[in-house]
Amino acid sequence: MSGFSSEERAAPFTLDYRVFLDVFHMVVEVPRWSNAKMEIATKDPLNPIKQDVKKGKLRYVANLFPYKGYIWNYGAIPQTWEDPGHNDKHTGCCGDNDPIDVCEIGSKVCARGEIIRVKVLGILAMIDEGETDWKVIAINADDPDAANYNDIHDVKRLKPGYLEATVDWFRRYKVPDGKPENEFAFNAEFKDKDFTMDIIKSTHDHWKALVTKKTDGKGISCMNTTVSESPFKCDPDAAKAIVDALPPPCESACTVPTDVDKWFHHQKN
Repeated sequence: MSGFSSEERAAPFTLDYRVFLDVFHMVVEVPRWSNAKMEIATKDPLNPIKQDVKKGKLRYVANLFPYKGYIWNYGAIPQTWEDPGHNDKHTGCCGDNDPIDVCEIGSKVCARGEIIRVKVLGILAMIDEGETDWKVIAINADDPDAANYNDIHDVKRLKPGYLEATVDWFRRYKVPDGKPENEFAFNAEFKDKDFTMDIIKSTHDHWKALVTKKTDGKGISCMNTTVSESPFKCDPDAAKAIVDALPPPCESACTVPTDVDKWFHHQKN
C-alpha cells in the first residue's frame, strides 16, 4: 500500500514533536553501492523483483567514475504507474510503463526487497529514450536526520553536491553500454515537494485505472491479493502456488561477473 499517511515523531507538546504528512511506502529494488539492475517485473504474475535482462544477459549498471554502482537506495512506490498511453503535460512524452522510481538518500544501506517509509522531497524529470521517467527524491522516514528534510531545498543545503551528482549519474549511466546521454525536462532542475505530490497522485490514479481494468495494461500482470475492487484479485492459495512453483533460494549464490567491478571513465559533455 502506498497511499498518503501521517507519521508522528517525538513526544507531543515538545520542541521535537513532528507529524509527517507526505510519507509513502517504497520497495527497495537496488541497495546503494550495488550494480545489479533489479526491478519490479510488471509482466510476471504477482510482480516479483527480478534482474533486468538485455540481449539474453543479466544487466549490471557500470561503475562510472567516481560513482560505485547506484548512489542511493533505488526502488519504486507501489500502486503507481507511468502510463505509456498518457502524454505528460510537463515533459511532452508518454510514461515508461513502470511504477514511479525513487532515489532514497538516507544513511542506511537498505536490503533488496525491503519496504521502507519515505518522506518525499522533490522530483527530477528524466527523458529516457523518448519516455517520461520521473525520479522521486526521498529520505527514509526512520533516518536519524529525517526531521531536517522537508523539501528539495533541504537536500541542496544539507547534502551539497548530491543532487548535481544525481543528475550526472542519470545523464551518463547508459554511456558505458554504448547508449547516448539521457535528457531531462525543466533544464534538469529538481521540482519541489508539492509538485512531486501531484505527480505521485496522478501516477496512482493511472494505476487505479489499470488495476480496475479501465485501462488496457497490454501485458502487465495485475494479479494481486489485496485490492478489493480489482477484478484481478486472486485467492491467496493461488498466489502461494505461483511462488511455490519456483525453485527455493540457492545457498551457493551465483557469483557476480568480475567485469562488473570495472571502472569506466567518460568525459562529461
